[in-house]
Amino acid sequence: METSWKPALRYTTSVATDPARIEEIRSRFQDLAPVMDERVTRLWAAGEARSLGRGGIAAVTKATGILGKRIRYGIRDLAEMQDSPPSEPSREQRVRRPGAGRKALTEIDATLVPDLESLIAPLTRGDPESPLRWTCKSVRKLAEELREMGHAIGAQKVSELLHDLDYSLQGTSKTREGSAHPDRNAQFEHINARAKAFQRAGEPVVSVDTKKKELVGDFTNRGREWQPAGEPVPVRVHDFVDKHLGKAVPYGVYDVARNEGWVNVGINHDTSEFAVESLRRWWRRMGRHAYPDATRLLVTADGGGSNGYRTRLWKLELQRFSDESGLSVTVAHYPPGTSKWNKIEHRMFCHITQNWRGRPLESVATIVSLIGSTTTKAGLRIKAGLDKNHYEKAIRVSDDELANINIKPHSFHGDWNYTIRPAPE
Repeated sequence: METSWKPALRYTTSVATDPARIEEIRSRFQDLAPVMDERVTRLWAAGEARSLGRGGIAAVTKATGILGKRIRYGIRDLAEMQDSPPSEPSREQRVRRPGAGRKALTEIDATLVPDLESLIAPLTRGDPESPLRWTCKSVRKLAEELREMGHAIGAQKVSELLHDLDYSLQGTSKTREGSAHPDRNAQFEHINARAKAFQRAGEPVVSVDTKKKELVGDFTNRGREWQPAGEPVPVRVHDFVDKHLGKAVPYGVYDVARNEGWVNVGINHDTSEFAVESLRRWWRRMGRHAYPDATRLLVTADGGGSNGYRTRLWKLELQRFSDESGLSVTVAHYPPGTSKWNKIEHRMFCHITQNWRGRPLESVATIVSLIGSTTTKAGLRIKAGLDKNHYEKAIRVSDDELANINIKPHSFHGDWNYTIRPAPE
């Protein structure tokens, strides 16, 4: 007889994680809840938890939503009733009338959530492939600042509100952004102040960036999609570029105030000419209709790539766009190493990625269609179009061409912040 070299293991299932047991408790609770008042509910939950033994409180809480604190009070009440029933009910034994109890803090303080959002919005960050966000400030620091604003709140409640707002406590991840520039925080504050000023004046504010290039063809795509069991979509084993289909280059323009965007899907190179053409197509198809009286445009962009602050062709093409549209274009670049902080990453690109997860992007038309069909409960709306133009790489801009750009650097970090106005006639 062969003897296994593996040690014998004993597997036990906690009642708190046993789906069948949880469902039994939930079913009994749903049957009895209509005829139980607050005290009887507490005692019933306590009896269920005691009968289950270890893990019983967690199991009843998971099945019914009754807080563990209430169940523990009930267990204490049961013990007192068995020993010597009191003539006068204790505070915990009194029956709470329907609708009684302390109201939620957000109901009492209507400005709490907006003020919390105002504290963290300029400082949020996260993986652009995830709709979750996280913040650089600790909950204690946020609670202190909220108290200075007149709100009675502690760190624990701040943590609960952040969870409700889809923020999460994160560990480390391989999304390192490089060394921090000494003026990084000041630049974020500058961008936030500029954006608010433009929005108050009714002028458009857009966030621009190039999404990850996508292989076109029957290639694997991250994520899963519902399919008939045992019938996965067949895709290629190796992700080598198809010479005939190539890659798709989605460049996005996200309107921060209106929560809508335009994605220009190129089939060539990601150049500054392509980036500004994407901005031009957004203005022609969406922007000028939404902002018919606009005279200025604020563009927030990464510090590198086709829309980098050191790229001459980016500024030259923006001058041409300014001349055509008549808009004064103000550009605010995110500091070096902070590309994942761009609004478009969290507000638009992550939802596009989720919309086509698990699907092979078999053609450029498929990509355009999937981008254009992306929506969210928050009202995100996206339009997309195919750009068949050919964009040359390594176009040089001479010193004379650069000198003719009607550009005005701002007093704070003029390399990152500048305005390009239509050329004088």
